[in-house]
Amino acid sequence: MIKEVLVVEGKMDVVAINKAVEADCIITEGFNLKPACLDSIEKAYKKRGIIILTDPDSAGERIRTYVTRRCPNAKHAFVPVEDATANNDIGIEQASPEAIRKALEKVRTLNWEPSNEFTGADLIKAGISGGDGASERRARMGARLGIGYANAKTFLKRLNHYGVTREEFEAALAEEGDN
Repeated sequence: MIKEVLVVEGKMDVVAINKAVEADCIITEGFNLKPACLDSIEKAYKKRGIIILTDPDSAGERIRTYVTRRCPNAKHAFVPVEDATANNDIGIEQASPEAIRKALEKVRTLNWEPSNEFTGADLIKAGISGGDGASERRARMGARLGIGYANAKTFLKRLNHYGVTREEFEAALAEEGDN
């Protein structure tokens, strides 16, 4: 049983999560976020903590950002796009139980004071920004590091805000070299 309450977008996300782990969930019903839903999220946040597990798309990212502003110490889990895509649809409900478990094993907490450990030059040197295939490599690195897929600017922000260490980055990069 996961101690924290998972914040997800829809009922089918809960079905997929229940196949993977035992956890309580709060459904946002997309970006609607009605006052009663926000109240439930805030109560869960204060009492047990929350893990935001939204779809790896722009709507999911907007929900994640909004909830994070209200609950700054929320934890975050990311299912990679390729693991959450099926039947021309992207969402947690499309993810396998294994993909959901992997995402929950790599939970991160946002650090409001960024580390500034990484720069744009690091991304270019690593081949995950500015070159052919950079987007695909960045997606694989995001999955390994548990920070999800993002464009280069957001990826850099996540590296510095989610406590990724230089050692973790180098290990994920080494795995990329093995592929």
